[in-house]
Amino acid sequence: ENITIFGCLNHGMPLSLHDNTSSSPLPVSALSLSESVSGFHLSINTTANITKLRIPYPQTGTWYLSLRSLCATEHGFEMCTNVTAEVYLRSFLTPCINDCGTYGQCKLLRTNNYLYAACECKAGWDGWGCTDNTEAYSYGFQLLSTLLLCLSNLMFIPPVTIAIRSHYLLEASVYIFTMFFSTFYHACDQPGIVVFCIMEYDVLQFCDFLGSLMSVWVTVIAMARLKSIIKQVLYLLGAMALSMALQLDRHGLWNLLGPSLFALGIMAIAWTVRTIRRRRCYPPTWKRWVFFLFPGTTIATSAVALYAFVETEENYFYIHSIWHMLIAGSVGFLLPPRAKPDVKVTPLKRRRGCGYQLCVNEHEEMGLVDPAIITINSICTS
Repeated sequence: ENITIFGCLNHGMPLSLHDNTSSSPLPVSALSLSESVSGFHLSINTTANITKLRIPYPQTGTWYLSLRSLCATEHGFEMCTNVTAEVYLRSFLTPCINDCGTYGQCKLLRTNNYLYAACECKAGWDGWGCTDNTEAYSYGFQLLSTLLLCLSNLMFIPPVTIAIRSHYLLEASVYIFTMFFSTFYHACDQPGIVVFCIMEYDVLQFCDFLGSLMSVWVTVIAMARLKSIIKQVLYLLGAMALSMALQLDRHGLWNLLGPSLFALGIMAIAWTVRTIRRRRCYPPTWKRWVFFLFPGTTIATSAVALYAFVETEENYFYIHSIWHMLIAGSVGFLLPPRAKPDVKVTPLKRRRGCGYQLCVNEHEEMGLVDPAIITINSICTS
């Protein structure tokens, strides 16, 4: 027979149905209203014999499932007589629904001493299991965002060229490192189909963040024009300190502002000392200030402002692409010109007349005869 079983899942106490409903027809609206107020509504019949109910973050305690079998008649649903139905119930806990699907990632989060799992959806997907594509990005939009984030790193090619021509080989290697790992990190960071990972995501993210911070660090330290040994020590200490800071908090804003302000302090001290010794402003030429330092500082400040105050999840793909181009462009302006080579001290040339020159005529010295056979050789020593 066509029997329908209604169920109600309640927390804390079971749903109580009055006895008079067994002898009179029970309208569906009344039953649904009663169940919706008290718990979660379920129903199965011979046509749809499977139903699923997902309860996000269920409350702790006892849960009750109340079942009632009703048969459909011309007047609505009535209590069934001499009819038996078997119902199988399966309940289980899972951290994320279907592992968040293709466009999501199941993450374990902690907030206010609560530990819970949730799906982090990307590319505009939504829902508990990242299955709601109402506002999802199209494939073309995903491809465009990936290309912008990856190809914007090519702006590091001019700074690399400038650094190599100016004999800043260590700085050029840091820029190449940053360009490489930033490109492949963003290619791996994209959701959905447009994804390409050459190694583990965590490794790519760490190298990208470290390269970005080291690019700022080595550029500012190079601007200070310190001695070679001091500069190398600062480079090494900066790399170790930044690695530790990234392990503590990779997304912290002070990971960028802290090293930048510290390096700027070192540069300011070095420039001040050099200004006092030379008794004139350093850098000495106004062209360096107008055409290089001022534009570079303006571009770098704009990049930090975008990164800190403008960038959000919605505008990430194009604001972060602009961040790549601005940081690379500022490096090209701020990197100092090639240092003049040290003048080598050469020994003074001997003054003429201070030495002596002895010329010996072998023919006359040795008393040789027959000069037609023996040639006359002069040996001069000084």
